[in-house]
Amino acid sequence: MIYNNLIYLLVVILILTTNTVPDTPQTPLNIALFIFVLKGFLYHLAARRWFAGKSMASAAQYFSAEQKLAILAIASLAIDVYFLDFKYYIAKLPFTGQLPVLIDLGGIILFHCYLSLTWHASIKSYQRIFERSSGKSSIVISNLKTNLSIILPWLLISFFSDLLLLAPSPGLQKILASSWGESIIILGFFLVLATVFPAIVIRLWGCTPLPKSDLRDHLENFCKRQGLGYANIMLWPLFEGRIITAGIMGIVKKFRYLLVTPALLESMSIEETEAVLAHEIGHAKRYHLQLYIFLFLGFGLLAQISLYPILYLLLNSELFYKLLQLSGKEPATALSLWGSVPLFILMIVYFRYVFGFFMRNFERQADLHALAVMGGSAPLTRVLEKISVLSGNIRDVPSWHHFSIGQRVDFLEKCESNKIHIKRHHRKVYGALLIFLLTLTSGAFFMWKMPTTLMEGPTREKFAEAAIRQKIREEPQKSAWRHLLGDLQLERKHYGEAIAAYEKALELAPYNPEVLNNLAWLLITAEDESFLDPARALELAESASTIKSQGYILDSLAGAYWANGYTNLAVKTEEKAMARDPANREFYLRQIAKFQSGAWSPAALRKNDK
Repeated sequence: MIYNNLIYLLVVILILTTNTVPDTPQTPLNIALFIFVLKGFLYHLAARRWFAGKSMASAAQYFSAEQKLAILAIASLAIDVYFLDFKYYIAKLPFTGQLPVLIDLGGIILFHCYLSLTWHASIKSYQRIFERSSGKSSIVISNLKTNLSIILPWLLISFFSDLLLLAPSPGLQKILASSWGESIIILGFFLVLATVFPAIVIRLWGCTPLPKSDLRDHLENFCKRQGLGYANIMLWPLFEGRIITAGIMGIVKKFRYLLVTPALLESMSIEETEAVLAHEIGHAKRYHLQLYIFLFLGFGLLAQISLYPILYLLLNSELFYKLLQLSGKEPATALSLWGSVPLFILMIVYFRYVFGFFMRNFERQADLHALAVMGGSAPLTRVLEKISVLSGNIRDVPSWHHFSIGQRVDFLEKCESNKIHIKRHHRKVYGALLIFLLTLTSGAFFMWKMPTTLMEGPTREKFAEAAIRQKIREEPQKSAWRHLLGDLQLERKHYGEAIAAYEKALELAPYNPEVLNNLAWLLITAEDESFLDPARALELAESASTIKSQGYILDSLAGAYWANGYTNLAVKTEEKAMARDPANREFYLRQIAKFQSGAWSPAALRKNDK
């Protein structure tokens, strides 16, 4: 259950962090609000329907319904973020500009509002299946605490990252501005947090120390014989303590805790409980807890490595720009949406197949440790068979993070009969870790060699055009967007599109001197001679100079005079421009020299293209 929640919350974080705050809402507020309320109501009905009646009779059925509703909650949040402008409205709240993590925190809270509808609807099924009379609020709070323990590290790291950028220290800001400065500082904070976090989690989960008793003394002596250092043995009230499981948390002795549920202690003998502890000790002895941290960091690096080629392909894909035009979304928002899809796939594949592979095989290593400690497979095999029966005959049901109980029992018996399988399994695990490390190292080198920016040359121009065209669709009567589009197309030498944009801008604002000036300049400097029109250029330049007689506009007028054969007027106008803009005297003198050297040449004007 906790592992599934981890995946759900990782998906939620990806949805929130890969989406930007739009400049303007994509959906009108009244429509967005109506869809939001309707969607929430339908979600509530779905939750009630799934948990209605008495057909739900087992924990497996309960968890299955909860998982389906969690996926529905993720889909609902995705609609809120990508289509209903949730982040736009949350960004209006105080302090979100200084601490962007508050926007994502709002998304986390909204996601848990959906989940709270699930937990509220599940109360009767929960009470019947787990034989408890817990109230609605206690069930909701208990689930919130469980999820908070998963999401809290990310929230703390995000807050820390935002606060770093607000720090007034020049020295710190210089470090943060370096290529790896921020990453190294945040990595250090993450490692400190990973060390002390188990002490926070046991409080969030409501764990209490195992009371003093003969059983506790026996378990403590067992751990001592195994050479395990730990802070405490805790009772774990997971789902009212009715789940038969155990766990170990903590990478250092001072913050390491052994967790056992009351149901496990009630259903197992002393020897069987020892076998469970031996399994958990195996995780510590094989450094699985540290390796899990390494695997999480590995996903972060792989995601960062993958993001660059994903965005590069999108930014250079004609399909992306066609979809952008059809959807009507802001380019940055669309880029976030479509760029996040491959990351979603990467995350599912990574945790299902890569992380899941290591988890399943780490569990086998822990089983093998219990086999060695207990002197045989029988104690742990009895534990596994009891769990399969008491949990609803799940012996042959595998999961993405565990082999099935039947597979684990068969493997233990095979290793007990032939020790060569033990060595082979350890070689398999450490060989896979070596391959993973080499992959990360190669990826880090590739990332180090990647260009610092995607937005260069044609890529920048195509994205800028998409952004401007979106603004034109949003504000078709605003001439400034047509002006910018004309300037961009002129820079790209798309003369026909530039002229069309400038003409439309002049329809909306006939007396804009900048548009008049730029269109005139195009008509006397275009490399494609079919677009040259000196007479029209002179008319436009004269109008621009009448409205705004600054140096660069008078220079365009002088060029237009020259293009029409009025050399003397061209020289006099350039001298007037020089008088208006003495700081660029050398430029204007070069222009005058051109005018006096011979007939008009568009190429000559382009040498000093503005």
